Amino acid sequence: MKKILTMALLFTAAAFAFAEGAPESAGPVVEAVNNSFFSGKFVAHLALGIAAFGCGMGQGKAVATACEGIARNPQAAGNIRTTMIIGLALIEALVIYCLVAAFAIS
Repeated sequence: MKKILTMALLFTAAAFAFAEGAPESAGPVVEAVNNSFFSGKFVAHLALGIAAFGCGMGQGKAVATACEGIARNPQAAGNIRTTMIIGLALIEALVIYCLVAAFAIS
């Protein structure tokens, strides 16, 4: 349940971050919403922080598991290291995509 609520919150924040601006004649309520924290920049940087946190947690888990695997089977160290480096590059690519999106919004 906690994961579902967290995902719902993140999807809601993403919807506000990537929403297009309202037309000029939309009225004062819509203009107030467009000028709030969810106008794009705040949420883009918040998403970048969340992505960096998740990337750090994922990379830490990957390195810890790789070290444990090498300790259990030293003969497979080369294969484990290669697979770990490829996985770390893919994890880091997700944060770079988020960084590019944050720059595009700002």
